[in-house]
Amino acid sequence: MGSNPTRLATSGEGADGHRDAYPWAVELTRFTDVGRFLGFAGPFLAAREAEHNLIFGVANTLRETPELYTAAPYLAAVGHGPRIVAVAFQTPPFRLILSEVDDPAALGVLADDLLERDLPGVVGGVEVVDAFIAEWTARGGRPARVEMVEHIYQLSAVIPPRPAGGRWRIADPGDRELVAAWTHAFMLEALHEDDEPEAAAMADRWLAGVGRTLYLWEDGPVVSMTGVGGPTPNGIRIGPVYTPPELRGRGYASALVAAVSQLQLDAGRRFCFLYTDADNPTSNHIYRAIGYEPVRDVRAYLFEPG
Repeated sequence: MGSNPTRLATSGEGADGHRDAYPWAVELTRFTDVGRFLGFAGPFLAAREAEHNLIFGVANTLRETPELYTAAPYLAAVGHGPRIVAVAFQTPPFRLILSEVDDPAALGVLADDLLERDLPGVVGGVEVVDAFIAEWTARGGRPARVEMVEHIYQLSAVIPPRPAGGRWRIADPGDRELVAAWTHAFMLEALHEDDEPEAAAMADRWLAGVGRTLYLWEDGPVVSMTGVGGPTPNGIRIGPVYTPPELRGRGYASALVAAVSQLQLDAGRRFCFLYTDADNPTSNHIYRAIGYEPVRDVRAYLFEPG
């Protein structure tokens, strides 16, 4: 099961003082090996694959390229007797990712276990992450502020968009300067992060193609880009998606995302997933129009420096 379980437990009693249907304490188990973590928590995560696509994707990256992360990961599952009720996952220096939660007591156990960890932030389903922040701050954790709200979408069949001029191709090393510049522009616009060195490093990772592929749409020059990575048991995540502002409104992003999504389905994937900014009605309309259906709203928090 990985490392020995750490018992940070409720009494097994519900809020009304009566013992619930599962009379066991809530128990946290940490792992040091991502393969053993997935072997233990994978069925719980796979039961809601769209909601957990980010955990699956990052776990795959951790397994294939652990050198990308600055410290040991935090891999934890919380069990209520024989069943898992929550999972938490963090690869420094990035945010903690929370799974769906089937027993609210798990959030207090996780908050207790994470208080001494240097977390930059946390992301999860809106109700889950809000409840975690309440547990965190009640224990003296650093104050948090909302960074963004996103929608998780899932596609199982592509609706062809209106035709757009041009065609797709896979990015190659000759595209590095453009990919780095567009990655930086995407980070500024979508993530509000200004980090050119990281954008250049991300471009190199995309072009290396380890566990991911970057696609470009050409209509004469390159006019749009999107990536594919983060595989799940039955699907894969699409993104980032970027078209320069002066080239938007011509159907390039719709054509590229539709084409790339169809490639994944043709390769045997059952689903494609993507994240959109909840405050961007244009992108949300585009993805719905080509067959992406909303699954879950997620909220990201940043912790104040401490």
